[in-house]
Amino acid sequence: MDRILSLHGLTVSFPGRETWVPVVRDVSFGLDRGEFLGLVGESGSGKSMTALSILRLLPQNGRIDTGKILLEDVDLLQLSESEMRSVRGGRVGMIFQEPMTALNPVLTVGFQIAEAVRAHHEMPRQSAMQQAERLMDRVAIPDAKNRLKDYPHQLSGGQRQRVMIAMALASDPDLLIADEPTTALDVTVQAQILELLEELRRDLNLAILLITHDLGVVAETCSRVVVMYAGQVVEEGSARGIFDRPAHPYTRGLLHAMPRLGTRSEEGRLATIPGQVPEPSRLPAGCAFHPRCVEVMDICCTTGPRLLPFEADRITRCFLHQDLEIAKESQ
Repeated sequence: MDRILSLHGLTVSFPGRETWVPVVRDVSFGLDRGEFLGLVGESGSGKSMTALSILRLLPQNGRIDTGKILLEDVDLLQLSESEMRSVRGGRVGMIFQEPMTALNPVLTVGFQIAEAVRAHHEMPRQSAMQQAERLMDRVAIPDAKNRLKDYPHQLSGGQRQRVMIAMALASDPDLLIADEPTTALDVTVQAQILELLEELRRDLNLAILLITHDLGVVAETCSRVVVMYAGQVVEEGSARGIFDRPAHPYTRGLLHAMPRLGTRSEEGRLATIPGQVPEPSRLPAGCAFHPRCVEVMDICCTTGPRLLPFEADRITRCFLHQDLEIAKESQ
């Protein structure tokens, strides 16, 4: 095992009306070199804030209260801002959800990729442009030499996302963070981007952290999955184990709600999880998921379950798999 990223007890807060409100709560997980890890959950679950914390790109009013974020053995939370700038886009690349908001509309894509190259490698502009062409070719943009002169609006959505991937690869990163990279793309292009990411992971031994709400995307790519709900990790394990035997009712709900042929209910409606993710400032007592859970027990309404082992390669935060007598004694 060659661990490239480790999060330990990460808690992130934002100011509320009277006090600071945690939106990421005691999150811990790790990522190995060459691993494709999916971080999944509904909007508001805290997954994007977790990713932004890794790069220390939280909004100005956000703060990291506790925890460690280790890139190998270096705690990113202890680095100066200038040291972090060499990490961002250096050892850690980032792919954003909507490339049109991340790319400069008045600069050619070739120039933008070349500038990303020069930000981390000292070389003349002409050499950087040649490297930009090679990167565009690497991410399978056809006729790369001529497309260097195109502006973002002249490219399709899938091509713009490939440009973002090329920019993320400009510094030969060890880790790639992809935040909902296929959400705005149609199904065919989505599959092509996922195939490209898998190819890069395999060929470059890249570690990839994929943030998504789409378990179908996870099933196509990831070897391991971390499920978040209301700012906490509620389940973690191999993708196969989680898809075959989901332990947490929330994970089961997400899987059940995946659109697929033949899954309509008797009333003809698609399956859903009732209710919605609670606001961080209005979390219910006990387990945060209990108001939406079809398997809720009395203890769930008063006591928050701990994240404990379940089977050999799994952990889950649910009393269904824990000793209730021990839990009651800890109240």
